[in-house]
Amino acid sequence: MTMTLMTTKMNKERGAWGSEHGIKRWTFILVLTLYSSFIIHHSSFSQTLSPAARVSLITYGPGNDDISSVFGHTEIRFTDPMLGLDRDYSFGGFDYRADYFIIKFLRGTLPYNLTVHNLYQVLYYYQQTNRSIREQSLNLSPIQRQRLFSALEENYLPQNREYRYKFYYDNCSTRPRDMIANACGDSLTIPSRSRMTGKSYRDLMNEYLEEMPWYQLGMNLAIGKPSDEQTDGWHAMYLPERLFDQFAHATLRQANGQIVPLVSSVQTIFAPQETFRQQVSLLLDPDVVFAILGVLVALFTIRRYKVAGKVDSWFDRLLFSIVGFLGWFLLVLWLIRDDGVTSWNATLLYLMPLHLPLIFWATSSKATARRRTLYFGTTALLILLGILFSKIPGGFDVLFPMTLLIRCIVNLQPVRQAYRTPARID
Repeated sequence: MTMTLMTTKMNKERGAWGSEHGIKRWTFILVLTLYSSFIIHHSSFSQTLSPAARVSLITYGPGNDDISSVFGHTEIRFTDPMLGLDRDYSFGGFDYRADYFIIKFLRGTLPYNLTVHNLYQVLYYYQQTNRSIREQSLNLSPIQRQRLFSALEENYLPQNREYRYKFYYDNCSTRPRDMIANACGDSLTIPSRSRMTGKSYRDLMNEYLEEMPWYQLGMNLAIGKPSDEQTDGWHAMYLPERLFDQFAHATLRQANGQIVPLVSSVQTIFAPQETFRQQVSLLLDPDVVFAILGVLVALFTIRRYKVAGKVDSWFDRLLFSIVGFLGWFLLVLWLIRDDGVTSWNATLLYLMPLHLPLIFWATSSKATARRRTLYFGTTALLILLGILFSKIPGGFDVLFPMTLLIRCIVNLQPVRQAYRTPARID
């Protein structure tokens, strides 16, 4: 920020560089800035906490203002009244203005970073978005507190603060978990750490997306088999509220052998107001939308086949081209995604990328009955397998594949049953 302001001022005052006085003035400013940065950094990194220092875990509740807030957030807070210190360490920072933001976000290579701020700097935002703020004071010993503080300060160095965000495995919740666990060492016991939750990464994720059905559908379409791995208590803590709950039951073994709770007290800094759950209009619900689409496609197909004796190739080209485009998008996500959660995606069985361009090969004017049978027969088999293996919540992975299956069946039935005459392929 300092350098940005300096650059702006430099652009406005280029004439100053042309004189000896201007050179001296800017040299002084540069030296002062570097010296101040060094003093601030050095004094912070080498600080020794006083006995009055306290460390706590801040858990922000889920929000609905955008998809990045829906899972909540976690920070580590240090306060030391003797040093006048009150700092929150957050591993959730990223730059919306980063070059190729969308591409990096899709690839999972968008750099996240550790940021530091005061709790009261962000308090207003969470109050305005009606998100809970809870603070768990941690029973860490002075040595453990200092170890954690020093590790966070080292992590905050410019060369260390960036990290490669991984949705399930390395995020703003798992980083505080790991930092605290490393500071406590073997003295920390989390009873549910190895206990299976009975839920997969996908299941836990979907619990937070129930009020955002289109986001839920989109995210479930994108993720693959790794998301269906069953979680234990440790891996479930990729969600801030799970981290809060499991720390609440954790214990520490002190130097004298005494076992104490990890959390000494819990304070609700802000309790959200009760509000009515936001629900998507019935006609805009994904299941309703795709059910209506399926009915319309079925009625159109039956009418054209039974009454007009036609199988409309233009309609198949349109429908399966869209499906193929979606399939290519999901396949690219599989190939480029860095954290692997989009790999082995079962939805690609019915959203097959090769529909584009194979649908044109199968429905061209020169296509033989054998070619059409091969294409639509194989597609029908893949659709049935996709319905069997896909794990998208709701009805999409049945309703939409069945819509495609209707078109496959009509293309595999070239004889009109009522008249025993071949249907025209237009």
